Amino acid sequence: MNTPIATSPLLTVEKLSLTFGGVQAIADLSLEVRPGEVLAVIGPNGAGKTSLLNAVTRVFDPSGGHIRFKGQDLTALQRHQIANLGIARTFQNIELFEAATVLDNLLLGRHRFFQGHWWQQVLRTPALTRLEEAALAEVEKVIDFLDLTPWRHAPIAGLPYGVRKVVELGRALCAQPELLFLDEPASGLNPEETRELAFWIDDIRSELGITVVMVEHDMSLVSAVADRVICMAQGRVLAEGSPTDVQSHPAVVAAYLGA
Repeated sequence: MNTPIATSPLLTVEKLSLTFGGVQAIADLSLEVRPGEVLAVIGPNGAGKTSLLNAVTRVFDPSGGHIRFKGQDLTALQRHQIANLGIARTFQNIELFEAATVLDNLLLGRHRFFQGHWWQQVLRTPALTRLEEAALAEVEKVIDFLDLTPWRHAPIAGLPYGVRKVVELGRALCAQPELLFLDEPASGLNPEETRELAFWIDDIRSELGITVVMVEHDMSLVSAVADRVICMAQGRVLAEGSPTDVQSHPAVVAAYLGA
């Protein structure tokens, strides 16, 4: 775990609010994500952690505030434009195409890149073939990186849960993001799979140069990979600091234990 060099924030959230029918999911929330760090967002159920990810990736429209990625206001963009900026994510509930193979699902992660003109696809031009070969080459790099070779041609429907989680991570990596959001990546994994995930997250940052923000309940994973931790409660930042400092913070202990 390396501490990133201080620099301008990659992502800035300013006074963010998100309301659902009178229920305040996020309330006047402000935070920063620094380039090259692994930031963990923790908190009890209902704290607004996933709502934060959904607001940043434009799944939900914020009720107020600003979200800036490299200075650009994301709230002014359409949802489909977010991936094109270099932002990718995984979900709490695995979102894969069950009947398709691992390879096909990973290729879908390349959707933000130019796929050729329609007439090239109809005529199967040499230029289109080169594009497809380049996309496949990038996907193969991810397959090797995540040790997915044994399941390369396997349909998703027949895979163990832990492998499916890795495939979803791989699909996000195939988009070659600059900022990666992981929503409870260790959920449902056994201890061995969680330890392996910790190595991958560290390599994603150190080898691929990707900034990682993860929402996570597994504190062993948070302690292993996070440079910085933000604890949320009732849609607000409750505490911020190193994993050790945040876990021992009296307000954080109270939020988890109900004191």
